Amino acid sequence: QVQLVESGGGTVQAGGSLTLSCAASRRALPSYAMGWFRQAPGKEREFVAAVSWPGGSTNYRSGAKERFTISRDNVKNTVTLQLDRLTPEDTAVYYCAARREISPTSTGYVDWGQGTQVTVSS
Repeated sequence: QVQLVESGGGTVQAGGSLTLSCAASRRALPSYAMGWFRQAPGKEREFVAAVSWPGGSTNYRSGAKERFTISRDNVKNTVTLQLDRLTPEDTAVYYCAARREISPTSTGYVDWGQGTQVTVSS
C-alpha cells in the first residue's frame, strides 16, 4: 500500500491555473500507474487523467487533454496535475490514486489520497 497526500488546491478565477501535486510515502513500484480523479458538488467521482509506469503514456478524460497535463517524477516520487483555463465546472475535490498495473486506465485504482479542493469562481 502506498500513502498519498495531495496539495496545491485553492480558489482561482475562471480562466486561471492551478498545479496539483501528489506525494507518495514510498517510491512508486514498477507496476504502479498513477491517476487523478475528481468529485464535484452533487456529482459522482470521475476519472480525470492517468500516467503509466514509468511514464511516457498518458490517458485523459474526453476534453481534458487540451487543458490538463499529468506528469510524474519517479525520483521525487510525485505526480502532478497541471490545470489550465479552468472553468467553474472544474470545481471539485481532486484525488490522487495509484493502480497496481503499468497501464494508465481509468479503473482499478486501489490506493487513494484524501483529496485537495479546487474552487473556480465565475
